[in-house]
Amino acid sequence: MESKSFTFKQFEIKQEKAAMKVGTDGVLLGAWADVAGAKTILDVGAGTGLVALMLAQRSEAIVDAVEIEPVTFCEANQNVVASPWADRVTVFHSSFQEFVEEMPDQYDLIVSNPPYFANSLASPDKNRTVARHDQHLSFSELIEGATKKLSPEGRFCVIIPFAAYDEFRETARLNGFYLIKVVNVIPREGKPANRVLLEFSKKPDDRQVSELCIRDADGNYTEAYRILTKDYYLKL
Repeated sequence: MESKSFTFKQFEIKQEKAAMKVGTDGVLLGAWADVAGAKTILDVGAGTGLVALMLAQRSEAIVDAVEIEPVTFCEANQNVVASPWADRVTVFHSSFQEFVEEMPDQYDLIVSNPPYFANSLASPDKNRTVARHDQHLSFSELIEGATKKLSPEGRFCVIIPFAAYDEFRETARLNGFYLIKVVNVIPREGKPANRVLLEFSKKPDDRQVSELCIRDADGNYTEAYRILTKDYYLKL
């Protein structure tokens, strides 16, 4: 049974009603995305509010988050209100497409753990389907919206399935983004990468490519993963 809440070192995530619970993808994105110099941050597809709160914990930025699913939005908002950063984190109940058209601000950092499994069977749980499938926000719509909302010097960071890497990278390139950081995420030593962390910019730069292995051959967290997430997990 999935836990109704998840406690981190500085905040708690209530997730009784949210379609997608706290998971490794969100933790990776929230711990990895570069907040240096960012005064404003946008989280697209807020879910429980996890990533937005992680970014608020390690920055002084104003953080906005967008969530389309009503029940999940309410739970995310409750998590934000109960956190130490309620004064600078705001969750908007909106589709990203509407948000892009209606809100004039641009952001120094945009992050997203976007819907995926576009070609797989939909879940019988409607809310989970919205969270996991791209029926409401395709990669193209996410990238096009990020192009409009990202400041000229800003960064756009995502975590996606490794199988979607080529499609996402090419769509981003066609929309004027330069891929400047790639981290291939390996779930366990000896296994192939199954996720990839990507950072894009509107300006060209040398591309940095690296790997991050989450667990060693014995199933324990690797030192690299521990260092990345130590400010969040209670047991690290």
